[in-house]
Amino acid sequence: MSGVGPEVTAAALASATVRRALLPVIFGDGPTLGRFPLLARWPRVSPAALTVRPSRPTVVEVTRLGERDRQPGRPTRAGGRAQYAFIEAALAAAHAGLLDGLCTAPVSKEQISRAGIPFMGHTEVLAGSFGREVLMLMDGPRLRVALATNHLPLTKVPGALTTEGLVAQLKLLARSLAPVLGRAPRLAVCGLNPHAGEGGLLGREEVEIVAPAIRRARRAGLDVKGPLPADGLFALAARAARGAFAYDAVLALFHDQGLVAAKVLDFEETVNVTLGLPLPRTSPDHGTAYDLAGRGEASAIPMRTALLRCAALSAAGQARPAGV
Repeated sequence: MSGVGPEVTAAALASATVRRALLPVIFGDGPTLGRFPLLARWPRVSPAALTVRPSRPTVVEVTRLGERDRQPGRPTRAGGRAQYAFIEAALAAAHAGLLDGLCTAPVSKEQISRAGIPFMGHTEVLAGSFGREVLMLMDGPRLRVALATNHLPLTKVPGALTTEGLVAQLKLLARSLAPVLGRAPRLAVCGLNPHAGEGGLLGREEVEIVAPAIRRARRAGLDVKGPLPADGLFALAARAARGAFAYDAVLALFHDQGLVAAKVLDFEETVNVTLGLPLPRTSPDHGTAYDLAGRGEASAIPMRTALLRCAALSAAGQARPAGV
């Protein structure tokens, strides 16, 4: 709410390419979505009335906020609560089997938290809702990078890394990418410390946690290299065209280690994909951009790319419902 989400969603759904690829079901605030002529023409239902799979584009009116709480660029606590309500309604529809995929627009962790709702991000909510171990993958034209840890303070990252956890994540990453690539993926793992620890001189995590995980993953049949210094690894990715980079995906050990590289290389075309769920979930790789909201300056390319990726990951053959 009050960010660029509604406007980039409306602009992305105006694309004929997107409309051919999927059947949209939008969860949001009725008056806010009604500002956009395309969405205003679509039939509306309440979340309680959404009991069958939609057969045409549909707006699910989760809230009807007052004018003060839906002003572009002026977030409020009521808007923060509404953002979370949209997520809950879309998840309920997904659990009911009414959707084939989820493409989430950006939300504000700060505003949802200020509304009194503990919230660290979509990925954590999705994992809890479906009871699954998940992995965040930033999927871009030149680089795929997954995150071993997501939204953690840096001081907590070393304690969150375990050999068992890294092995499970590498297996999930390989299992998820193999159908896409048509072969076993080539994976790389970043070191945690500068120079990947320099053999223990700059930190013991590589020696005691990361390297043992890689050895176990190799014994399980995975093609994995590492731990590798992140600076040199991502420099190689920056110079490579798709197909020329030595690895199909990189497992980064903390949030900014991976996301800085992904966003610098391909900000508009990198899509956040949640691996491990029973249905595809994607999201554009940007935030609410309150400073741009309502000015018509926000690019719809990331949202369009995320919608198309969600459709591609969903069952092929015909347009399917995709919650937004």
